[in-house]
Amino acid sequence: MNQIVQKSAAQPTRTNDPARTMAEILEVATTEFADKGLSGARIDEIAAATRTSKRMIYYYFGSKEGLYVAVLEEAYRSMRQIESSLHLNDLDPEEALKRLVAFTFDHHSANEYYVRLVMNENIQRGQYLSQSKIIQQLNVPAIEAIRHLYERGVTAGVFRQGLDPVDIHASISALTFFNVSNKHTFGLIFKRGKASAAAVASRRQNIVEMVLRFVQK
Repeated sequence: MNQIVQKSAAQPTRTNDPARTMAEILEVATTEFADKGLSGARIDEIAAATRTSKRMIYYYFGSKEGLYVAVLEEAYRSMRQIESSLHLNDLDPEEALKRLVAFTFDHHSANEYYVRLVMNENIQRGQYLSQSKIIQQLNVPAIEAIRHLYERGVTAGVFRQGLDPVDIHASISALTFFNVSNKHTFGLIFKRGKASAAAVASRRQNIVEMVLRFVQK
């Protein structure tokens, strides 16, 4: 009897902390979905890696698809939360735009899972992202931040008039996203190999300058 008790005590157990459990599930599921997509991801593997069960995952998220949507929401939420801490209003418009572009480049470079999730969801034609009740609200502050700094730049006479904040956002996303999403095919085709730190820094600076010149008068 003592041996059974000792064996049971030695096994890892989970604390009764739903928030922590859900956060761990989301973290592991993010990697699983980013690596394998929705169809290839396995709930069994997520459950094993988080020392939970399929039943618990379904209890928290409803289904595999529900977990996938939650992962997408968390990926966007995390990025937008960091963006909100950039204090763009404390900088002049040009410096604010440069900081935003540099941040976006750094975020994508350091979080390939985010890029892969977005790529996978585009393969799904946005089917699951459209089911989210909060994605739209999560992205409103990002566009408003660009709108505000752009309007400040127009008022200050440093940015040209007539640009759409969503188009500015799309241009930033396109340049910084490609750098990660196409790095393997681009590297193979043009025989670049893995980019050095100096090459990455140069590319980062070039993208910052491209966006800035696009909006300047």
